[in-house]
Amino acid sequence: MRLILLGAPGAGKGTQAEIISEKYSIPTISTGNIIRAALKEGTEMGLRAKAYTERGELVPDEVVIGIIKERLAQDDCREGFILDGFPRTIPQAKALDEMGITVDAALSIEVDDSEIVKRMSGRRVCSGCGASYHTEFKKPEKDGVCNLCGDDLVIRKDDEPETVKNRLSVYHDQTEPLKSYYKAAGKLLEVKGQDKVEDTTALVLGALSGI
Repeated sequence: MRLILLGAPGAGKGTQAEIISEKYSIPTISTGNIIRAALKEGTEMGLRAKAYTERGELVPDEVVIGIIKERLAQDDCREGFILDGFPRTIPQAKALDEMGITVDAALSIEVDDSEIVKRMSGRRVCSGCGASYHTEFKKPEKDGVCNLCGDDLVIRKDDEPETVKNRLSVYHDQTEPLKSYYKAAGKLLEVKGQDKVEDTTALVLGALSGI
């Protein structure tokens, strides 16, 4: 299964990606994580990305897609993958298509903006490995400490209410049009995000069972 996850920041994509990844034994490709890994490993595309990050500039689409293509060529992606955080715009989706990276479905998790602001104010992220937690929905085993690596959990500036509202505005303007793009291609699946993670998961797995 080759899947793109869509949805506003805080819609629960990361949590559902973990569940889908485990059920179908396919890796989740988080754009931010693989760019950091490529920078660390010094791959060809990683070095190209580094030149931009050192200047404080955004990494261009073609470099990001190159890094994604490098990652998707690895053995663990042979049976499929989940793309989380990319594409973010229609030009990125078209570039992905042009590079021969095809997907079976784009799954959009739908959550109201007001609920997202509430959810994200409780989000905590590991300062070491980047794993995500929540004070209500996904508590760590030990308060303020990552289950995976033991580093401290922090509140990202991105999760502060005013920042979240700005991010939602950008999402609706730039990323939400992807739903129409994938709908036209016959690949869009939509699921209404529920209050309980397990209820959303049931809807997600039900939607994916038809692929």
